[in-house]
Amino acid sequence: MKLKYFKEYFSYPDILIMSCLFLISFGFMILHLISIRIWGAFILGMIMYSLAEYATHRFIFHLKPPKNAFLLKMLKRLHYDHHTNPNELHLLFLPLWYSVPNVAIAGAIFYFLSSSFVMTNAFIAGIMLFLLFYEWKHYIAHRPLQPISPWGRWMKKVHLWHHFKNENYWYGVTNPAYDFLMGTFKDQKDVAQSKTAKNLEKRGDQKIEL
Repeated sequence: MKLKYFKEYFSYPDILIMSCLFLISFGFMILHLISIRIWGAFILGMIMYSLAEYATHRFIFHLKPPKNAFLLKMLKRLHYDHHTNPNELHLLFLPLWYSVPNVAIAGAIFYFLSSSFVMTNAFIAGIMLFLLFYEWKHYIAHRPLQPISPWGRWMKKVHLWHHFKNENYWYGVTNPAYDFLMGTFKDQKDVAQSKTAKNLEKRGDQKIEL
């Protein structure tokens, strides 16, 4: 794997800032690593982001185009434009104005439930680590890179089906678990070619495949 792609990924401003935020959070977490509860909160944060990865992609980013101009502009930046120009670098990553408030809201809810700043920090660190993992897997899927592992190569192929075969399937980027659970994983040979995979604004009424 060429080093220039590592540099391109980690030097991208949104990724660089999120990486710094993660290191700060994890640095504080290191002081409490002997606690099983801290590790539990950290792992829970990762699990919650993996769930959000699927749910957000399917139920928000693939909404029917809203009539409100502001909401449409947001969806275009967050996802619609990515389907139109799938290899455009700045469209591969979630913008900070979206990801940071969402992480903060998730952290606030966790703090309300746990009343523990230390555990909340671990939870947020888990979210940010999985977010960076998601961004990396998504980046690899759209760059001229050959993943090292068979699993990585397969996941890249599956994600490209979502873009170039049918946008109603294969929502998972890091893993296909939720696609299997929710019935949105199919053999690509059994799925019809979509006319709107590269232009989500032309979609009709939202179609939820179960």
